[in-house]
Amino acid sequence: MDHSERVKLARSCWKNTGQNRPAFAIEPKEGEESVWDYPRPPVIVEDNREVIVRSGQVIIAHTTRSLRICETASPPTFYLPPSDVDQKYLSRTASRTFCEWKGQATYWSLAIPEQLEKANIGWSYERPSVEFEPIQGFFSFYPGRIDCFVDGHAVLPQAGNFYGGWITPEIVGPFKGEPGTFGW
Repeated sequence: MDHSERVKLARSCWKNTGQNRPAFAIEPKEGEESVWDYPRPPVIVEDNREVIVRSGQVIIAHTTRSLRICETASPPTFYLPPSDVDQKYLSRTASRTFCEWKGQATYWSLAIPEQLEKANIGWSYERPSVEFEPIQGFFSFYPGRIDCFVDGHAVLPQAGNFYGGWITPEIVGPFKGEPGTFGW
């Protein structure tokens, strides 16, 4: 099976596409977003809220120019422009994963002098698929591995060790990542 056939197969496995909210989904209140209303394939949405990523008192990233990727069943993932990320604290790792929508991800560890290195705290797409070229070179971070804030609110991590969604106060689920949710 060649690469394009694997991508088509992976894309065809999804049961939910944001067209119909399942009965188990939380009904959003005014000002809230249900992850079950997000589309699949995912979309890129500009977000001008203040985003800060830090380790202790060290600011790794600070921006008001994020791009959120919104996909059915997952909390949005925030991508931060490289110009707003202090890359001297990041080191590329050998880890790679493949997303059927965005392409191959490169992973980054946190390397702050006088601190223990934290492995694979974030990722980027150096050569994303055509549909996701706007996030080329942008960084995203795992809120469970490093402190992330949106408009002063601490971001909660998406469950599981793989997904990197950012749970902020206005997002309702339930969310993909818990056991038994792989096909969501």
